[in-house]
Amino acid sequence: MKRHLIAGNWKMNLRRESGIALARAIAQHPSPKADIAVCPPFAYLESVASALRGSSVALGAQNASQFDDGAFTGEVSCQMLMELGCRYVILGHSERRTVMGETDEIVNAKVLKALAAGLRPIVCVGEHLADRESGKTFDVVRRQFERSLAGLSPDQMRQTVIAYEPIWAIGTGKVATPPQAQEIHADLRKQVENRYNSAIAQQSILLYGGSVKPDNAVALMGQTDIDGALVGGASLAAAAFLAIVDACP
Repeated sequence: MKRHLIAGNWKMNLRRESGIALARAIAQHPSPKADIAVCPPFAYLESVASALRGSSVALGAQNASQFDDGAFTGEVSCQMLMELGCRYVILGHSERRTVMGETDEIVNAKVLKALAAGLRPIVCVGEHLADRESGKTFDVVRRQFERSLAGLSPDQMRQTVIAYEPIWAIGTGKVATPPQAQEIHADLRKQVENRYNSAIAQQSILLYGGSVKPDNAVALMGQTDIDGALVGGASLAAAAFLAIVDACP
């Protein structure tokens, strides 16, 4: 049976000691319902890896380069992340797309590098409020799916996680209603089926992200095609994050 995945995106928050304490608190509460991953800032990956050692909680990074090595000041390669013990990497987050100007093509190059290195990419897709209000949500998300995940083999698709994050719900306190989130997840699963087959579509892990909190997690993850959550602000407190983990059906 497919397990849910709850991944915490710490973004540019916490400090070394508070990050270690948070990781230890999460590691002490394994879940029979879900796989758990935490994604701290690059600077704390090694410290958090040590805090998680011996637990079932996976380490993830928040980004990676599309290059293996070279004169790319400030970049971090997928091989470097593997050496630090990462199992997941978030790619194409809306903050990378909108603030840092990453295109679907750049995200796709990163996805392929991550998979080649042995990392599981968590690939983010999602629309702006203007897209939703103008009825373009499905077109935008499908385009991001097609371009960001271009060229993946069936085996690579099985290793790839997709996170639907409506941009208007990230860090705003707003959240897509469970039916709104479900209809996009159902369409994403259909896109996977159309490109590959129904077996791969059913095996694919589709997360929801965007102001996920303990008080809405049960309703969101009770939806047929939502297989977990990519959690932002609520991942910075152990009690809130673990409550979301416990909300998995």
